[in-house]
Amino acid sequence: MSEILCVRGLTKRYPAFALEEVGFDLRPGAITGFIGRNGAGKSTTFKSLLNLVHPDAGEVRFFGLEFAGHEGEIKSRIGYVPGEFVYYPRKRLGAIVDVTRHFYPNWDEEAYRRCLERFSLEEGKTVSQLSAGMKVKFALTLALSHRAELLLLDEPTSGLDPVSREELLEEFLRLSREEGVTILFSTHITSDLDRCADEILYLRKGRLAERGSREELVDRYRLMTAKEKPKNSLGACPTADGWTALYHTGDAPEGKPASLEDIMVHLEKGGEA
Repeated sequence: MSEILCVRGLTKRYPAFALEEVGFDLRPGAITGFIGRNGAGKSTTFKSLLNLVHPDAGEVRFFGLEFAGHEGEIKSRIGYVPGEFVYYPRKRLGAIVDVTRHFYPNWDEEAYRRCLERFSLEEGKTVSQLSAGMKVKFALTLALSHRAELLLLDEPTSGLDPVSREELLEEFLRLSREEGVTILFSTHITSDLDRCADEILYLRKGRLAERGSREELVDRYRLMTAKEKPKNSLGACPTADGWTALYHTGDAPEGKPASLEDIMVHLEKGGEA
């Protein structure tokens, strides 16, 4: 199996926060959901992977290559959609593309035109005229037009209406299933990942707390209800009728299955205790 992205011991420390010893591999052609509450370190991880901030420790390899010494080749094979759209608001899309295409020797004009049509983008529009969803689609267009093999998407569905989110999730699934594109997709909207993710990485307070296939992850946990707050659960949340509590499946086989949102919320609550 070809190596897409291999991360070992990734560490970045700030005075008030630290990303500690993060490690994972991406399966080729899979969609990997990267979850965690706001401030858990997801964006720091993305920036550290791409050396936008310099990591304090760790090893990162894209396609078997270290970023240092192979930055140009690696960037030509990946597409990065950051959490904030950074283009000048008064720039027309066509003008942005005219500049961008010169940075990529493998720019595919036919692929670019197909993306324009698929996403209903108009080159004459300015960035300020795009909705949040259309801005993400334009960023994806730039990535796909140089035939990116790996997409790094930082909160791409945040702030979108339900219809726009669904359209993007359908596009991610198409890219993965039909074109074999590997996707790392960070979000705090776990229901998005119920729709499309193959693998899950759960980051909590700067550390990777869980990893595995989506099915494996939800199979590890069960939810129980109680009138009083349980004392030995992994995390408990109050409800109108009492409490819900999270347990490992082996400790509560009679419990009901937990969703990704249930798991993340209850584990975060457990960490507050």
